[in-house]
Amino acid sequence: MSELAGLLGIKYPIMQGGMARVADGSLASGVSQAGGLGIIAGGNDTADVIRNEIRIARERTDRPFGVNIMLLSRYADDIAQLVLDEGVEVVTTGAGNPARFMESFKAKGIKVIPVIPSVAIAKKMEKLGADAVVAEGMEAGGHIGKLTTMALLPQVVDAVNIPVIAAGGIGDGRAIAAAFMLGAQGVQMGTRFLVAHECNVHPNYKKYVIDSKDIDSTITGAITGHPVRVLRNEFSRKLEEFDFVTKDQKEEVTKKIEELGIGALNRAVKEGDVKGGSVMAGQIAGLVRREQSCAEIIAELVQECRECLGKAGGLL
Repeated sequence: MSELAGLLGIKYPIMQGGMARVADGSLASGVSQAGGLGIIAGGNDTADVIRNEIRIARERTDRPFGVNIMLLSRYADDIAQLVLDEGVEVVTTGAGNPARFMESFKAKGIKVIPVIPSVAIAKKMEKLGADAVVAEGMEAGGHIGKLTTMALLPQVVDAVNIPVIAAGGIGDGRAIAAAFMLGAQGVQMGTRFLVAHECNVHPNYKKYVIDSKDIDSTITGAITGHPVRVLRNEFSRKLEEFDFVTKDQKEEVTKKIEELGIGALNRAVKEGDVKGGSVMAGQIAGLVRREQSCAEIIAELVQECRECLGKAGGLL
């Protein structure tokens, strides 16, 4: 058992990413019931919506699960209070600094795990009292940083004394084994769980991921300072038209991109519009080839990882 698994009270050190509009009570409970740590995404939803998802998860599993708080959301304070009221075991955070919530979370014994894109932010989160950090490379789907997982992960491991969780480009047991070799105590995965039976995204979304190839993801919106990795489609090509602009056009272009992005994720996730919606997925999507239950996914990941680690000793 890894230090992380012991810390979180889970069987396997495998976390599911807090994917906005995707990670609901059904998916989170499926992952937790299978021995990992499921996460319900707060996103831009209200506390009432997330409360319902927490109740769904509690009906389906008695194992620990968490809630992701997107700190830029106007509902972040409400979600934080909800987490306290509901006694959620773990909080992951992104898109901001969780400092204002740390004291109340720690007083309740809630484990706090920020998602970080750099060594400097990892150190800052450790000083704040974070229990662990997720070092997420730019291979991940959705909002991304600038460093790859292989470059970021070992540097973060060397810089902090709390457990580090690897994320970005992790889709099978081989990648988990590699993350362990780089010093990670666990992994966070999003794209692989997109096609879980318990995941309620539209069937078109799942099929688009399953049918994707290794080169089918792209980065959109880099000009805005908030790049997002998606699978290529008509929507992404519209955004790519704004990639080459002059500095004096940046403000105007950013506004246009934000306008185009309104409702784009929901169109893909809920309506199944995989042409005109934002199909967020990581570079590892090309490895995802079939739908499985969360239990089947995790069992396969663990077996593959054990086989890789067993072979590693004889390589040198």
